[in-house]
Amino acid sequence: MKRFKMFSRFVILRRLAGFSLSGLALAGLSGCLFVTDTSRMNIDVFQDEVAPVYYDPARVQPSAVQPVPQTRDLYKTQFHQTYGLPVSNPVHRVMYDVIKDEGHTLPAIPYSRIESRYLRQQVSYQTTEKPGTIVVDTRDRFLYLVEADGKAVRYGVGIGREGLAWQGRGVIAWKKKWPHWTPSDEMVARQPNIKSFSIANGGLEAGLNNPLGARAMYIFADGKDTLYRVHGTPDWQSVGKATSSGCVRMLNQDVIDLFDRVGDKAPIVVI
Repeated sequence: MKRFKMFSRFVILRRLAGFSLSGLALAGLSGCLFVTDTSRMNIDVFQDEVAPVYYDPARVQPSAVQPVPQTRDLYKTQFHQTYGLPVSNPVHRVMYDVIKDEGHTLPAIPYSRIESRYLRQQVSYQTTEKPGTIVVDTRDRFLYLVEADGKAVRYGVGIGREGLAWQGRGVIAWKKKWPHWTPSDEMVARQPNIKSFSIANGGLEAGLNNPLGARAMYIFADGKDTLYRVHGTPDWQSVGKATSSGCVRMLNQDVIDLFDRVGDKAPIVVI
């Protein structure tokens, strides 16, 4: 009985000793094995979590190559295609280009420096006037040549300064290509510096510097010359303004176009 008790104590002590040794051995590794595993010690997991910063080309699959988009693909509307970019209208470039006419060479007009509303264009225009009638809107600085079906060709014009403009209903009694300029005596009285071009002195010959420009259409009312004209001008900057001595000024290229469209004795209304 005594031997059995001693044997039992020996077995227990050996087990305790073995446990203690194992515990000591394991305690030496506790710095690695007994730390809570957050999976960040797995290099694959680590790289996945920091992928935006830690880039390993061998692990990251390349995305499909995307084609470079063209402007027309990015912006589907005409507005976005032209907004903020210099736009040159090829129609206006032709309209206002150099013209050789009747032995004269008219220079191109820098139309990009003129408000676009004053450039020649066909517009919708509701009026009771018959097709072929010229309507001059002095307030908005437009000349309309009335067409059928509610349309008109619209031109920008310069008009007379306050107190000099004529208004009323008349007729284009006659038309002249490359006219002479003979200022009235009243105009000469207001501007003595043009006396050398007075009626008495024979006026000014036709040419690029002639104030009447490439064409002139003479307005008559009640069978009498009103002394007012629809004419061209070398001073393209005056279109859209009230600067003349009463006449209706047009860009030279525009007055040539109007001249060819207007019939004999065409009615004109200046409002």
